[in-house]
Amino acid sequence: MQPSDFSPNSAVDLGARKAAMEREAKQRAAESAGRSNPYAVNVDESNFQAQVLERSMAAPVVLAVLAGWSEQSTQVENTLDRLSAASGGNWFLAKVDSEASPQLVQALRVPTTPMIVLVVQGQLLPGPAGPVPDDQLTAWLSEAFAALKEQGALPPDHPGTLGGEAAPGEEPGAAGQPRVRPVDAEAQEALDNGDFDTAESVYAKAVEADPKDGESRSKLAQIRLVRRLRDVDAAAVRRAAADDPGDIAAQIAVADIDMYGGKFEDAFDRLVAAVRRTRDEERDKVRNHLLSLFELLPAGDPRVNAARRKLTSALF
Repeated sequence: MQPSDFSPNSAVDLGARKAAMEREAKQRAAESAGRSNPYAVNVDESNFQAQVLERSMAAPVVLAVLAGWSEQSTQVENTLDRLSAASGGNWFLAKVDSEASPQLVQALRVPTTPMIVLVVQGQLLPGPAGPVPDDQLTAWLSEAFAALKEQGALPPDHPGTLGGEAAPGEEPGAAGQPRVRPVDAEAQEALDNGDFDTAESVYAKAVEADPKDGESRSKLAQIRLVRRLRDVDAAAVRRAAADDPGDIAAQIAVADIDMYGGKFEDAFDRLVAAVRRTRDEERDKVRNHLLSLFELLPAGDPRVNAARRKLTSALF
């Protein structure tokens, strides 16, 4: 997020300016910490449709309406980040800053912050509002997922649990807690410390030991995606890609941004188009990057299958 621009020629409310700067500092800190959770995104009026409603058609979205000044909001946010990261993409976390998006808060009829809303298939299920202990929040989400699964309201391939089903070698969690594989726990500990190198190495070794470990392969791809985007100026690379379709680095960077934002088809189509325009080494670079992005989605995902067909057509 870029700092707000203040004109030296205009009258400035110093109190309001200080509050705004404090909110920005907290936002930057939250974004920095949130980089360890590839399943979280910040939401406002401009991207609510795509990031919450449309995304919820493929996987549940937990919408958290938060206040930057509130310790209770920070506690809830930290809990949801931990649970979301541990879910391995079982569901996504969307965060709304109540002060930055008052119109959205009004439209959602938020009585108080923090407030949780579970969004499935475009439908909103209101959850806890106000301060809520970690165990109660976890229990509510677990019960909500189980009930929706029983009702057939979740996508067919969703396990109906907060953290997914236990897999071979996976340790069951305590009641109401997500079940986490040892490899995920090790990688998450590294991510919590901002150590992307170790987290990447953990999953790389898991994939090397078992090439059929699709979950570790997907999480390895997610970590690499987040790492690539950590210092990217989204506005600048989008301008570069628009100004010069032949700028392969910019096209790849924008595709990464779109993948992180859930715009999977846009990312795939952009790189397929780049494959059509390129030859030799540049074409191989784009093609290989596109193949690496396919690993971010589950095997057999219809969007990947469609993109593979387009890629084949572009190559031949």
